[in-house]
Amino acid sequence: MKSGVTFLVFFSLLISQYAQAESLVVYSGRKDKFIKPVVAAFTKETGIKVLLHSGSSTSLLNKLKLEGKNSQADLYISNDAGNLEKGKEMNLFLPVSADIAKVIPQKLRASDNSWIGLSARARVLVVNTNDKSVDFVKSVFDLVDPRLKGKLAITHSGNGSYIAGVTVYMESVGKKKTREWLAGMKINVDGKVFNKHSKIVKAVAKGKRSVGLVNHYYIYRHLKKYPKAPIKIVLPDQGKKDIGIAWNVAGIAMTKYSKNKKAAERFVAFVTSEKGQYLFANVNKEYPAREGIAAAAEVPKAGSYKVAPVAMQVLGQQRNATLDLIESVGMP
Repeated sequence: MKSGVTFLVFFSLLISQYAQAESLVVYSGRKDKFIKPVVAAFTKETGIKVLLHSGSSTSLLNKLKLEGKNSQADLYISNDAGNLEKGKEMNLFLPVSADIAKVIPQKLRASDNSWIGLSARARVLVVNTNDKSVDFVKSVFDLVDPRLKGKLAITHSGNGSYIAGVTVYMESVGKKKTREWLAGMKINVDGKVFNKHSKIVKAVAKGKRSVGLVNHYYIYRHLKKYPKAPIKIVLPDQGKKDIGIAWNVAGIAMTKYSKNKKAAERFVAFVTSEKGQYLFANVNKEYPAREGIAAAAEVPKAGSYKVAPVAMQVLGQQRNATLDLIESVGMP
């Protein structure tokens, strides 16, 4: 009888260890509704369960740092390349194999493959089509024009995409021009900024503002709900001498102290596969990081417009300099 009980205890422990080995904990800075379809497809294909801990990308990165080797996280997903590069600098990640990483262009991943870009977004302008007075706006730098005072909508300066965009502009045209641009926008927002890009699009659609600086997919999400909304997308800075559009990426990293490294790398392989890339990007109307995978039909085709040639690693490397510049202007 005693030997039977011992066997049952041993068997239970074995099953527990096996279950743990075949499950993953993911710290996700991406909203559940955008990551759950990918997780479901991965689990269906591999049998590996995934537990999501969702929150802001920055907060989860700080949590990962504080937990250190006691962390239960196997993977970290961020909506911003800046946080991913900062995580690399803090030595919080493990590089994935070159065979997995190579399917994503080098400019969209870490130099040592410790994080991998999964989907890209473009910083564009949303314009109210009923206000013809803003038809002159063709560049983000036109947003300082005095004619836009009280008509411009931007997010608060703590927004990750806002910070990343400023970094791209700073790298492209220098600190002096970028500081002047920030100062001009500060005047034109007339004391009001928004806490969400979706609210910017809504304000422009309702005519409360005439032009806004947003990530491209917010426009298409609004038009899906309100197809007759009087808004359009403007792809800025497309002239011969212009810098092109600022991009940013959502991405993934395998944590340094993962208890399930093989399963974690398998998840990275899945989300960078053709199937995974389609699921990850199309749910949110983003651009797949892997080349050759089409984005949603309604968004401007990748490669059809000029993109600023700033590698995503730079968004983290220059983050502190960007924050200093923003603070020096006193952006709200």
